[in-house]
Amino acid sequence: MARLLTLVSLLFFSVGSRVAASPCVAFDASWNLYAFGFNGKDYNAGTSDSWASGMPSLTSYQDLALISSLLGTASDVTASGRPPFDGANTTCYLSQFYNGIYVLNGDSSNPSNVHIYDPTAKSWTTQATSGGPADGYSAVLDHDTNVFYVLSDSGELWFLSFENITTAAQSSTIPWTDVEKAGFDTTNYQPVMALANNHVHFLDVPGVAAGSADIFVIHFSWFQPDSQSYGNFPAQHGQTASIFEPANDGVQLAFAYIPDDGSATYIIDVVSNTTATMAGPSTKDSSASYFASDAAIVQLTSSGAVNYIPYTNSSSDSSASWSTVQNLVSVAPTSSASSASGSASATKSATGSAASGTSTTSTSSSSSSNGSMGVAVKSGTVVVGMMSALLLGTIALFIS
Repeated sequence: MARLLTLVSLLFFSVGSRVAASPCVAFDASWNLYAFGFNGKDYNAGTSDSWASGMPSLTSYQDLALISSLLGTASDVTASGRPPFDGANTTCYLSQFYNGIYVLNGDSSNPSNVHIYDPTAKSWTTQATSGGPADGYSAVLDHDTNVFYVLSDSGELWFLSFENITTAAQSSTIPWTDVEKAGFDTTNYQPVMALANNHVHFLDVPGVAAGSADIFVIHFSWFQPDSQSYGNFPAQHGQTASIFEPANDGVQLAFAYIPDDGSATYIIDVVSNTTATMAGPSTKDSSASYFASDAAIVQLTSSGAVNYIPYTNSSSDSSASWSTVQNLVSVAPTSSASSASGSASATKSATGSAASGTSTTSTSSSSSSNGSMGVAVKSGTVVVGMMSALLLGTIALFIS
């Protein structure tokens, strides 16, 4: 009885411990998947060939040594100097050339700071910035120039240059630069932005036909006057993920687009101007965020689950299906999807939201055959300590 009470009391304690959190996922340049802000910790889940390993069956426990495997195979890389990952909309980005991971709006107390994680040194630094949009914004990181381009909720295009910043912050504050008003009507527009071929693509723009995008040409700092047709995808709000080329072969040439209804995953090739269709995620979540490597598209749901679909840029992609990143299951946060749906975006203020709407989440056991950037997951209330309580309670049962 005493052992049972120990377990039950720990469970009640864990349910009552809550903190605000806004986790995100990102790859490094070697295609290791990182999960940041998971119950106050950060994890390296390794490359996609290791994602299938995870929590063993409850019937497999033979001794206490097996209990540690409940934590899965993801490595804890939590280090000092990390942001609290409590921003209204935290977003993560990979600088592939330099193997640096940048975090926007990771600290609600200092939303203008950009946090830099060096996967090689396993260390954090913080870059101070000044100016910038006063309202919410959506952002992409250009591959070649290492410059952030953001569209504010008021329709203003800004940039923040990391040209001289690679894997560590500099001591001086760097300024944001106001570029110009967007080259299209942004009234009531919830930005859907994607980066490919050094162009910023805007989907679901009012008045633009389905299957087309408006374009900002980065190297000429110019809005293309005519929309570009890319084939068949809906005019609907959603999320995107730029698909990297392997081994720093060059700029991204395609991006994934997943509408909020999760009906399909559309792969938009900006060289051939065509769109291929892959299965939509099994978990239909309008508040999910996405990040891609050269061989996988990863979904982080608003409840903290991490799923993926392999990508080969071949005809076999049409039959690919979504799976769970098993070695993150035991460390994933459990959150309430309290924030509104929106694009892969960050907010300048701790209280502002980069988008509005109603978040919806559903899970299907089968994948759709019909049809997302970046990296934001919405603020939520995270239940802390549930897995720890289970582990400690189980240990108490064994040692009592």
